[in-house]
Amino acid sequence: MNFKLLSKECFIASPGPNVYVNATTYYAERSGLRLMSLHQLASRSDTVDVAHVRFSDDNGRTWGPAQEVATRFDDPNGTGRRHPRGGYADPGTGRFLTLWTEGVLPTDNPKEGMRLFKIHYAVSHDGGRTTRFSGQVIHEGSEFSAAHPLPGVNVGKNCYMIGDFGSRPVTREDGVILVPFHSSPAGPDGDYWNPHNALTYTDAVILMGRWTPEGGLRWTCSERIKGDPDRTTRGLFEPTLGQLADGRWLVVMRGSNHRKPELPSYRWRAVSGDGGQTWSQPEPWTYDDGAPFFSPSSCSQLVPWRDGRLFWIGNISAENAQEIGRAHV
Repeated sequence: MNFKLLSKECFIASPGPNVYVNATTYYAERSGLRLMSLHQLASRSDTVDVAHVRFSDDNGRTWGPAQEVATRFDDPNGTGRRHPRGGYADPGTGRFLTLWTEGVLPTDNPKEGMRLFKIHYAVSHDGGRTTRFSGQVIHEGSEFSAAHPLPGVNVGKNCYMIGDFGSRPVTREDGVILVPFHSSPAGPDGDYWNPHNALTYTDAVILMGRWTPEGGLRWTCSERIKGDPDRTTRGLFEPTLGQLADGRWLVVMRGSNHRKPELPSYRWRAVSGDGGQTWSQPEPWTYDDGAPFFSPSSCSQLVPWRDGRLFWIGNISAENAQEIGRAHV
C-alpha cells in the first residue's frame, strides 16, 4: 500500500533537549469550531513540568494566547502535582468538562501518587471561557468524603487517577457521562497492593457522572475491572471506552509483563451489557478469528466513526514485547 504525505507541520515544538511535549486538542462546544489545545512539557517520567491551554474559534487555523495551567503547588505535606487530562464537550447539554489528576507527594516521587492521587473536575457552560463548578470527584452518598472518595479508595492508602489522554469521556444514551480511569487496589491490610512489586499495579474502573439541575455533576462508579496479576503484572490500566453496534460497551486496557518478561504482552478487553456498571472477565484482545496478538504496554484509544464503526488506535508487535520499567528521576 502506498501513502502520500499531504502536509508536515510541527504543532508544538520542544523548548530544548530532554524535554518532551504532549499535546492534544478538544472541541469545547457541541457545535461550531471552538477548540481547546492542551500541551504539556515534561523532563522526567510521570511529571508535568508546565502545561498551557489555548483556544481557537476557527477550528485551529489560529490560536489565542497560551494560558499557563499550574501543575506544581506548595503544600505543608510535600509537593503538589497536577496532571491535566483534557476536556470534553457533552453532546447532550453542550457543557464543557475538564478533568485532572492531583496529589501531594511527600518527596515528589511520582510513585507516591499510587497512594495519593485523586481525580478533580470542572464544568464550564460557555465553552471553557469561565468555570461554573469545580471540585474533587467524590461518590454520592454520606459515607464518602475527600479522604474516602470512592468504594475501596482511601487516600493515603490507595488512589484513583486518569493516566492518559486516551481515557476520554463518552456520553451514554441516557445522558450519563462515562469516564474510564484506573485505581490502585487495597490489599487485606487496607494498603496499596502490588503483588509482583512491579512499577505500578491498578484496576480499571468507570466513573458515571449525572447532571444536577444546577448544571454540575454527581458521581458514582462501576465495579472494578480486575486483571489476573499472574497474567498481567501491573494489572489493568489506562482504559479506553467505546460503544459497540449491538449496544454493549467495550473497554480496552493496557497490560504489562514487567518483572515477568516470559508472559505474553497482551492487550486486554472486557464488555458490559448494563451501561458500564458490571463487566465481563477481562481477557486478551484477539483478532476476529480468535488469534491473539502481541501489544506493548502502551496507551491506546477507541474512536467512534460516523457510520457506526469503532476504531482502535494502538500498537501491535510482531513478537513478544517486554516492559522493563523505568526510573522516576
